Amino acid sequence: MPEKPGGTEISELAALKALAQPRRQQILQHLTLHGPATSAILARALGLNTGATSYHLRELARYGFVADTAPQEPAGRRARWWRAVPGDRRFPPPSRRTPELRLVMDELNRHAYAADLALFERLQRESADAAEADTPDEWADAFAYSRGALSLTLPELRAFFEEYIALMNRYRRPGAETAPGARTVHTRLLAFPDPGADALGSPASSFRTDRPETDAS
Repeated sequence: MPEKPGGTEISELAALKALAQPRRQQILQHLTLHGPATSAILARALGLNTGATSYHLRELARYGFVADTAPQEPAGRRARWWRAVPGDRRFPPPSRRTPELRLVMDELNRHAYAADLALFERLQRESADAAEADTPDEWADAFAYSRGALSLTLPELRAFFEEYIALMNRYRRPGAETAPGARTVHTRLLAFPDPGADALGSPASSFRTDRPETDAS
């Protein structure tokens, strides 16, 4: 899928169905975070069998989410290696989703949100265990967390999102340029309108940043 300013919209139902499958989301996430791998490497890492992993990889490749890449180690020259294809991929807005597309998007989001929550809870547990063992992880004190509210028009909200993507791209670096001591940092943005019709009578904006464990709301 060719990249273009403003992202590439994935509107083909078959492509979205391929992406919504939970195992494929796991595979794509692993390739994104850990770099190229073979189906055997992915199967071991994710607890799958190699045949199923190969099938899922072919389905992801069919729609341009993954692609073949050069062998990453001499011993692996006879195996097929895969990489995640980067890109600013976006989904059709709710107003343009058919009933079938809405079902697929609901499934995709449900698995993605569950995976994010499970990962966050795991990191919280590991951080607490390390603190109890008196071996605190300095990265745990750097967990960035914020909750806030802004009074925005629709054009302002769209601009806010594009600025967020631009900020992400500013800090995105190829693996060869990764600074010593850098770690993968997961980022998520969820912005949604309040159920109220407008912001009249509400504060112009509110914002706070906390460590997750201190947020009581």
